[in-house]
Amino acid sequence: MERLSISERSELWDRWEAGESQRSIARALERSPSTVRTQLLSLGWRRPVRVGEWCSLRLSLGEREEISRGIAQGESLRSIAARLGRASSTVSREVANNGGCDQYRAVVAHRASRRRARRPKAMKLAECPRLCEAVEEKLLLWWWSPGQISRWLVRAYPDDEEMRVSHETIYQSLFVQGRGALRKELWRALRTGRARRRPQGRPASTKGQIRDMVMISERPAEVADRAVPGHWEGDLIVGKRKTSIGTLVERQSRYVMLFQVPDNTAESVRVALTDTVKKLPEHLWRSGVPPSGRTRLLCGQGVGGVTVVILPFDW
Repeated sequence: MERLSISERSELWDRWEAGESQRSIARALERSPSTVRTQLLSLGWRRPVRVGEWCSLRLSLGEREEISRGIAQGESLRSIAARLGRASSTVSREVANNGGCDQYRAVVAHRASRRRARRPKAMKLAECPRLCEAVEEKLLLWWWSPGQISRWLVRAYPDDEEMRVSHETIYQSLFVQGRGALRKELWRALRTGRARRRPQGRPASTKGQIRDMVMISERPAEVADRAVPGHWEGDLIVGKRKTSIGTLVERQSRYVMLFQVPDNTAESVRVALTDTVKKLPEHLWRSGVPPSGRTRLLCGQGVGGVTVVILPFDW
């Protein structure tokens, strides 16, 4: 696969930051959607920092020199941070990541920060053949999970920091194109046998949700402005000990009809509502329960808090 040119990558990120979809970007660049997704995913969905560019949130060389001078004069990190207008944790982390107060040097720390900020980074498995070989052996011969391999490396090489890799790095090497330090066919050695990743979170619960829900705001204008009689609105008042009373209100005249519900089941409400509606003359029932007795349930504000509103409009 031919790589994207510098101008194509720039256009890709411009379009992505403007809110375009991956498919529309692929059509504009005349590339496949998988190429666009690989580029976005490999860089963490963020435009890489170009050489010469520097985010204002990062410490500048001048600020690092102020930190170095403050340390030399015996100032506390908190006072240095206050003088620079930075959080004390930012200065503390900067000093700790660059050798501590005894070894901190501004130029060395600045160069190291620029080096760490370059993207994309080479994956650890690609830089360490010995580590890559150990991971491949466990995947291919033992069918270990990436999590097991990561923990085993800590126990097998307790004093060798080079032999460390997270389970996420192993997954990315297997599933993300362009970042694969491991052989492609090794995904077959995973217990799941999947060639691509899937979300592991639990799906959203559908419990308590109403099917084919129609919002009150969607009712026709002639119903909303109360100009024509014959349109009714229902509500369900739920009391203690699972007792309920249904209400029907004519929107123009505000005429109220009450009906008792033997229990709180939807079928009981439907039957009681249908029996009450049948007592009305036809000219006073312009919108409501059809002959089949079907109702629509909506969420709304009822007496004493949030209840279930029964809107029998068949629009």
